[in-house]
Amino acid sequence: MIEITSTANPRLKAAMALQERRGRSTHFLIEGYRELLRAVEGGVEIVEIFFCPSFFLGSNEEALMRQSKAQNLYQCKENVFEKLSYRDRPDGLIAVAKIHKKGLADLKIALSKSANPFFLIAEGIEKPGNLGTILRSADAAGVDGVIVCDQCTDLYNPNTVRASVGTLFTVPVFEASSEETIGLLKNKNVAILAATPSASSLYTEVPLGGSVALVVGTEQLGLSALWMDEADLRVRIPMKGGADSLNVATATTLLLFEVVRQRGM
Repeated sequence: MIEITSTANPRLKAAMALQERRGRSTHFLIEGYRELLRAVEGGVEIVEIFFCPSFFLGSNEEALMRQSKAQNLYQCKENVFEKLSYRDRPDGLIAVAKIHKKGLADLKIALSKSANPFFLIAEGIEKPGNLGTILRSADAAGVDGVIVCDQCTDLYNPNTVRASVGTLFTVPVFEASSEETIGLLKNKNVAILAATPSASSLYTEVPLGGSVALVVGTEQLGLSALWMDEADLRVRIPMKGGADSLNVATATTLLLFEVVRQRGM
């Protein structure tokens, strides 16, 4: 264990560089006890941990640090830890972890292993908080995986990790292009479900008990023409007020749990 007392420390500066997307080519930050616990349980490789005992919320933090098998531990003064933290109320743990991405080959394996595939596709999601919330809902719904297509935001953005509450590490996440994903889903006979206000069927009126992939699009423009053209099912969520659409994460949650309801999961 090494003590860091200055914000000019080179190890702290190296970790701070991971706050920016351009610095996250091979490593990323995980802040928070719950997030780190799920990362460790999910087999994420933890390289180092920065910690500040005065911010701890409980008594299990030291056990988690041992469980993480981090190569280096850095105890920080409060002002040093706050320099690295993304949170208004930090809880004393920030880890540096290795990025391990899953691509098209991994997705093919996952699809072949599922007897009745249930996937979620996120096309071009722009806001890290929305992407993290989508991952959290996908984990709760028990999807076989989330496919991030043509991504605009970074999966490893600290705000994505935070909004997912660590479920980024508990649900399989794959990265692929829309064209690759569509081709693979068609080949595996997985129905593509798209939500659009112009659809005639409500999302509760179509059968979703079979192999299905829900696809959701950008916050501003929704799904691209490519996904709308390739969709096997188009549904709408009823809107009774003045708004013409829901937040993408909210809409995704409704669609996911309709699949859960119909499958009796």
